[in-house]
Amino acid sequence: MTFREPVSLKAVNALRQNTMIDHLGIVFTEAGDDWLRATMPIDKRTRQPYGLLHGGASVALAETLGSVAGLLCLDPEREVCVGLDINANHVRGIREGIVTGTARPLHIGRSTHVWEIRIEDEEARLVCISRLTLAVIPRR
Repeated sequence: MTFREPVSLKAVNALRQNTMIDHLGIVFTEAGDDWLRATMPIDKRTRQPYGLLHGGASVALAETLGSVAGLLCLDPEREVCVGLDINANHVRGIREGIVTGTARPLHIGRSTHVWEIRIEDEEARLVCISRLTLAVIPRR
């Protein structure tokens, strides 16, 4: 098990309030022992001018998933995680529906985490693959 304790989706979704996460319509939907899943609609908030899902919206979903998953591995009274690096390969254009992202750990260390985030369409076709590196730092 990677997460410190079983994930409360209610508590995780409470983090959305008054943030970009909420504005983009990202909702945490499922969690396992070492993975976290969320959805994001493709609508006027997440499309680029040509009508496709904006790559930046995909990256926002990926960083949201990886960062929250990383936080779930830590003692939040003592430490937090912050993004160091993210990359994304956009492999399929999509114009409508809902995308689902799933974050899984590649490395969970004391000072860094590396997460892989797969974003898929409603037919489970890969839309974007991303890798996020997080720094674990003391909470101030």
